[in-house]
Amino acid sequence: MPQLNPHPWFSILLMVWFILLLLIQPKFLSFIYTNLPSNKTKMAPIPPTWTWPWT
Repeated sequence: MPQLNPHPWFSILLMVWFILLLLIQPKFLSFIYTNLPSNKTKMAPIPPTWTWPWT
């Protein structure tokens, strides 16, 4: 039974890891941790004071 050369398989494995780390992971992280301003504000906005509509 012939032996396979491990070098191309190792290269393919490295290429897959680089694709996962450089392309897929940042998209996944940006999808999970959104950059919305509502997520950054810690204090709730102060609502305007309520008045009667006819005054």
